[in-house]
Amino acid sequence: MKTMQNNFQPSWQDFYEMCKPRVVMLMLLCTLVGMFLATDTMVPFATLFFGLLGVALISSSAAALNHLVDASVDAKMARTHNRPVAQGRVSNFQGSVFVAATCTLGMAVLFIFINSLTAWLNLAAWVGYGVIYSMYLKRATSQNIVLGGLFGAAPPLFGWTAVTNSIDGGGLLLVLIIFVWTPPHFWALAIDRIEEYKQVDIPMLPVTHGVAYTRLQILLYTIILVLTTLLPYVIGMSNLLYLSSALVLGAGFLYWSSVTYLGKNPRAPLKTFRYSIIYLTGLFGALLIDHYLMPLSYV
Repeated sequence: MKTMQNNFQPSWQDFYEMCKPRVVMLMLLCTLVGMFLATDTMVPFATLFFGLLGVALISSSAAALNHLVDASVDAKMARTHNRPVAQGRVSNFQGSVFVAATCTLGMAVLFIFINSLTAWLNLAAWVGYGVIYSMYLKRATSQNIVLGGLFGAAPPLFGWTAVTNSIDGGGLLLVLIIFVWTPPHFWALAIDRIEEYKQVDIPMLPVTHGVAYTRLQILLYTIILVLTTLLPYVIGMSNLLYLSSALVLGAGFLYWSSVTYLGKNPRAPLKTFRYSIIYLTGLFGALLIDHYLMPLSYV
């Protein structure tokens, strides 16, 4: 299927869709948590507003670049075939201008109103996801999600550095949690969409190593993830409220990963994928609530 080319002007909804708003909203939640966990007091409104705005703009730019790079692949997959660039509603030139404008504006916001460290970290993540992952890793190795996951795991650190202007252990631990969460989250979806990935010759793990092997990896990574999420409590960064929440949420993730591993429920991979989003949202929400209801002197 070839990308369709139309002469009409794209709508604002097309550019909004290119930003992958649901993904960006999850990234902003992680950034927000990083901000609040970096201080025992309230985050200044200016830091909150301009920090989230800058991260949103640069994240949207990286997402839009991914639309441009993957247009030919997107056009062949049921999940993505109606995307603006894949359908020709947004041309490559129009998309490129949008990518450049949002990235430049986001960098300017962070440089002027936040700090240079946060700006440079965001640019590094933009290059990592938009260029290294989208243009190379995604098509080069079955470990694309593991290697590229580091770039998508960075938002909590953006929030942390926006407040502290420094890279500290707490911020890096939040990155580690998302880094370990990413493979079981995405491989579950990859199993559900395996035929589409085969069709477009993307070497996702279930395509290259088989579904059974991928199911095992999802379960193993989930176990590692649950253990990793205990570290905030172990190092004194959180209290019993977070610990109990992490254990309950982790039990849910282990349940769905186990059901997926057993392979008796054909809908289990997709349900695991959907639960993983609820899991991460709940986990970070618990961290935030715990931090302010039971304040510590970790920072």
